[in-house]
Amino acid sequence: MKSSYRWVIVACGALMTCVGIGAMFSLAVYLQPMSVDTGWSRTGISSAMTLDFLVMGAAGFGWGAASDKFGPRVVVLCGAVLLGLGLLLASRATSLLQFQLTYGVMVGLASGAFFAPMIAAATDWFEDNRSLAVSLVSAGMGVAPMTVSPLARWLISTYDWRTAMMTIGFVAWSLLIPTALLVRRPPAKPAAASSPMPSVPQTSSSAIEAFRSPQFIVLAATFFLCCAAHSGPIFHMVSYAIGCGIAPLAAVSIYSVEGLSGLGGRLLLGLLADRFGAKRVLVAGLLVQAVAIASYLMVDRLAEFYSLAVVFGAAYGGVMPLYAVLARESFGQRVMGTVFGAMTMVSSIGMAFGPWAGGTIFDAFNSYAWLFIGASAVGLGAVGISLVFTARPQMQALRA
Repeated sequence: MKSSYRWVIVACGALMTCVGIGAMFSLAVYLQPMSVDTGWSRTGISSAMTLDFLVMGAAGFGWGAASDKFGPRVVVLCGAVLLGLGLLLASRATSLLQFQLTYGVMVGLASGAFFAPMIAAATDWFEDNRSLAVSLVSAGMGVAPMTVSPLARWLISTYDWRTAMMTIGFVAWSLLIPTALLVRRPPAKPAAASSPMPSVPQTSSSAIEAFRSPQFIVLAATFFLCCAAHSGPIFHMVSYAIGCGIAPLAAVSIYSVEGLSGLGGRLLLGLLADRFGAKRVLVAGLLVQAVAIASYLMVDRLAEFYSLAVVFGAAYGGVMPLYAVLARESFGQRVMGTVFGAMTMVSSIGMAFGPWAGGTIFDAFNSYAWLFIGASAVGLGAVGISLVFTARPQMQALRA
């Protein structure tokens, strides 16, 4: 697929993941002013984020299946409308429960409509440079902390949290609805090819067959352990750095360096995967992630934190798009949205597990040491499982 429009699809996907994920993750910016203004507990407000993760994961599966059946445009359009509506209703919430349901459920449901469907759409448009294309769509998630969250913080400082959240909702509508209308499936491929061997294998598989296959089980388990490994250290990094004697403002900047490095890692590992193969790069990235997590136990200076944040961010950010590439190679395009949506659901459970586990460990031991030790061990488990991944026999036969 050489059409230049494929890069429009990539740009649409990057913008959607940036706005959708950015709107959801900006809850951390609202936390303090909301608590002061409403008297709601921070635990209660933060629980909306837990709901976001769980709902987004389950929704990603449903939205992915819907994109296979109806096409990605209708799915992302529904998500765009729902995201703005959820933010507007949440900004008007008068009780904690009302806020949790609107922000935690509606925003999570909307956010799940962008990642898996647009990743699947990108893989459908690309035969060459597929890993790079998927990485660029995923890069929107890395840009989100540097765009939506600062905008929300400025609006809160200028007005108040309700006006800020409502404005972000209108911004989401103005950006995402027109963008959704640009999304479409690629032109139909010619019925017959002149070459005797296809350049890219096209395996057709039903969703049920895919879910029962060793390839899906291995990829989903690896994705789960990967996210469970890095989510705890990411969430608790600022608190850990402060405990090591780093000034609070500087500790926050470590998190920002990780996010920026994750953006670069997506591009770098995407290019490497196109050259050396997605599995090899995934295994190497997971190994670097596990070692980097353990290495945090040996740093206590800001420069050391920054250096390690570059490596850790590039590793965890870079491996994320590669699961979609491997899924596309094993199961083909017809059920790509369903399969990758299911994998995203499993990974979201891992993401939700890490922060809770880190808090529990700190409360029990008054230290984050066992969090990083345990997370590194989980990361090594992801490496071990990823090593046993093999393409489906049909794919090997086509490549022979």
